Amino acid sequence: MISTILFDLDGTLVDTAPDLGHALNIQLKQHGRKPLSEAAIRPFASHGSRGLIGLGFGITPSDASFIAMRDEYLAIYDTVFMRSPELLEGIAELLQAIENKGLKWGVVTNKPGRFTRRLIESMGLDKRAVCVVSGDDAAKPKPSPETLLLACSQIGVSPQHCLYVGDAERDIQAGKAAGLKTVVALFGYIDVTDKPYEWGADALIDEPKALLDLI
Repeated sequence: MISTILFDLDGTLVDTAPDLGHALNIQLKQHGRKPLSEAAIRPFASHGSRGLIGLGFGITPSDASFIAMRDEYLAIYDTVFMRSPELLEGIAELLQAIENKGLKWGVVTNKPGRFTRRLIESMGLDKRAVCVVSGDDAAKPKPSPETLLLACSQIGVSPQHCLYVGDAERDIQAGKAAGLKTVVALFGYIDVTDKPYEWGADALIDEPKALLDLI
């Protein structure tokens, strides 16, 4: 029996793509490159700085310049990430319905804590979420199960009584490794090259309210 629903943040609970993209375009301009459209950026927004820098500059963490570019991007993002975050359509109603059922919900994200905490507080979610776990709260972020297991420990609930909702393959990998039921949010930041039906999740949903049928 599910007692707690844990959510990924970017692209699952909150639409942060416009601000993530804005930061990337500022960085691109600083390096003499043309800006990218929001449509081009959106599918990569769930992959954080790694995915965005890869999109904008064609480099990976194995490149010598990656760390410097990542740090530069995060410094830029720090100045713009509170511009326009909004709950994704249908999420406000879903969270209220979860609470009305007497269930708990929390957040487990790979986003650095310095962004996560302020973002959650600004949206008035910090008093409602039973936990908020960021990628740097554990030794390894997703796809490692460590942050999800930390969340379960903080709440005092067994993983088998939790469900994790995310929009990236690493969300499903982490959830399964931690022993949680997993759900793919198809309404999130999913690229046309992604294959969510092959990720091995317990369920896939096209809209937030469809989660209610699972709990």
